[in-house]
Amino acid sequence: MDSFYLAVMVATALVLLAAFSSLLAFRFGAPLLLLFLGIGLLAGVDGLGIDFSNNGLAYVLGSTALAVILFDSGYGTTLQSFRTAALPSLTLASLGVVLTACLVGLLAMLVLDFTFIEGALLGSIVASTDAAAVFFLLRIGGINIRDKVRSTLEVESGTNDPMAIFLTMALVQLVAAGEGYAGFDFELLILFFEQMGLGFVCGLIGGVIIHFVLKRLNIERGLAPILMLAMALMVFGVTGVLGGSGFLAVYVAGIYAGNRKIPARTTITRFQEGITWLAQIIMFLVLGLLATPSEFLTILLPSVLLGLFLVFIARPLAVWLCLLPFDYTQREMGFIGWVGLRGAVSILLGIVPIIGGLENGQLYFNTVFIIVMMSLVLQGWSIKTVATRLKLIIPPRIGAIDKVELDLPGNANHELLAYRVAAGSPVALGERIPRWAHPSLVIRDGKSMRYQYAGRLQENDHVYLFIAPGYSGLIDRLFASKAPVSESDEAFFGTFQIAPNRPVEEVLQAYGPMSASEAEAEMTVADLIEHRIGGKAHYGDRVRLHNIVLIVVDTDENGRISKVGVSMEPVAPATSLPIFLDLPEIRSRIRTYFAKRKRLRAIRQTSGKPDQKEA
Repeated sequence: MDSFYLAVMVATALVLLAAFSSLLAFRFGAPLLLLFLGIGLLAGVDGLGIDFSNNGLAYVLGSTALAVILFDSGYGTTLQSFRTAALPSLTLASLGVVLTACLVGLLAMLVLDFTFIEGALLGSIVASTDAAAVFFLLRIGGINIRDKVRSTLEVESGTNDPMAIFLTMALVQLVAAGEGYAGFDFELLILFFEQMGLGFVCGLIGGVIIHFVLKRLNIERGLAPILMLAMALMVFGVTGVLGGSGFLAVYVAGIYAGNRKIPARTTITRFQEGITWLAQIIMFLVLGLLATPSEFLTILLPSVLLGLFLVFIARPLAVWLCLLPFDYTQREMGFIGWVGLRGAVSILLGIVPIIGGLENGQLYFNTVFIIVMMSLVLQGWSIKTVATRLKLIIPPRIGAIDKVELDLPGNANHELLAYRVAAGSPVALGERIPRWAHPSLVIRDGKSMRYQYAGRLQENDHVYLFIAPGYSGLIDRLFASKAPVSESDEAFFGTFQIAPNRPVEEVLQAYGPMSASEAEAEMTVADLIEHRIGGKAHYGDRVRLHNIVLIVVDTDENGRISKVGVSMEPVAPATSLPIFLDLPEIRSRIRTYFAKRKRLRAIRQTSGKPDQKEA
């Protein structure tokens, strides 16, 4: 029993030490995941003497932690990001992994005296970028780059693990069987498509089930994130049992669930962040404990050569070949090539040759560990510097902002947001809050008051307000520092202005058919806005006419509209998901189709005419 308490104490101490090390990482710019790995090394057999050599347990723990990380990666990936970089990212995640594995395999033949298949196995182990490392550096590291480049790196890191895992598993079996090139056959290709196809389908079905359960069942708010995590791991396990890629499945399920409206989203998001941090800490600590640094000296030189080759030649060359057909500049391709961090996934796959009983199993693990350490040091410590040198750093669209999204029960049609007024923000300088945002409460110096009696907002005030969905980005501009709102601000007041006394009929003729009645077409633009609002217009009021939005920029001393902005905003589809991912949309179209057929049959029966084929 004493040994049990001792084990709990030591494990907890390591987790606490890893968590506190984040303070050093943020202060000195060190790669935080490298510190986690280093703590595991220091506590291991060559450090404090903790002897942990259970490769099977380490692989199980690492795989489970990776599933949690990939689900959170998908959950935090917007569909817009996925669409922006889907094709180039998937090319990197498939062809790029194969090219990297082959290039590293060629050098491994020279420096480790491997056959090509053995070298390709080593290359496959280190071919994928680490989702935990990439997401941490891009989302938390404060590196602001173009959306296209950021989306490419994030989607690639979330989707290339299944390919690397498949190659590693397949090549371990080939090496263990000793069949050489004769082991490559058509069945291997079928197995690949089977794993990827099942992974995608199971992930999609799992995401639909997760969304259905969370939205339709009245679940206690505190249980919602636990239920989501359990269902995500169930998707991972079921897909693996069926012979598919569980890692791809949880990533797809995360994308689907993260891009749907679900209750308790704020609670779930916070829980996901915490559990993902814990998964990263556990995975890196366990893999660090598993290593034996005293064994590294014998293969240090060839491992360093392989690491340098991977960082400076293999990864950049594979990226250049994969992205050549796409619209990327040389600087962008260079940066994507540099952000190819290896991490826990590669070390985790380094265990597979040992579990597979390969003669050089420990050699693979030690070599991979050294390569990963080099990657985290060289690339993880220099990403921001490289982005600056390549002139890819762009200024943030808005300044500092402190916003909290609060959950409303049920399917409420408004969002409740809490902002802290930042110094130098427009509202702190006296900018008015538009009427379509409804401030309800202000907390100043620990005292709460109604917004109407708070007077001018002051720095560090906390403001709680309700807004209609889709307007949070505009309110962000008002509460963010270094983001003045002027009449030329296209995001807030539209791309151009029109005269308020202009007839609506002319606007209809200029911008096409809109949702306006005949009576409204005879009004002026100002009269139409007041008619739609139902009274006097106020600064910032917005009225949609199909694909354009009329915005009140200013009013005169009599309260009449003096300036009107126009924003060209296409009408959003019923769902932000593509049709093959949106089952409610599919059901709606099917119902519409059969209803149409029923009406046509009724018309034909009434008219007595024979049926004719529909176009």
